Amino acid sequence: MAGDQRGVSLSAFFAVVVLALLLVAGLVVDGGAQAVAARRAELVASAAARAAADETAAARLAGRTPDAGAVIAAARRVLDEGEVDGDVRLVGGRVHVDTRTGADTVLLSLVGITRLEAKGSAEADLVSNR
Repeated sequence: MAGDQRGVSLSAFFAVVVLALLLVAGLVVDGGAQAVAARRAELVASAAARAAADETAAARLAGRTPDAGAVIAAARRVLDEGEVDGDVRLVGGRVHVDTRTGADTVLLSLVGITRLEAKGSAEADLVSNR
């Protein structure tokens, strides 16, 4: 009878250890995928802000006020090409771009976590500092 109890105790211990190892592996693998997604969100946000600023270059050189619609459209084109969700705002001569994306999980989906979110942001000046 003591042997049966020891086998049950070892089986329970083994199950807990395997689950813990899967969770740690999930954090490493899926956490890495989330880090890549966050880096991508940052890069796309930066590219969108840069495109918005570039859109205003001719108007700024000519001393005209940049077209807000064209600025937002330029940033949105980059967001669409980068295949991330995002918001573009013009505030006081600056363009602010916030992006959202995520990474589907592989191992953490075993415990019900199917997606890890990632965010990025960037901003650029649209008017010269003269």
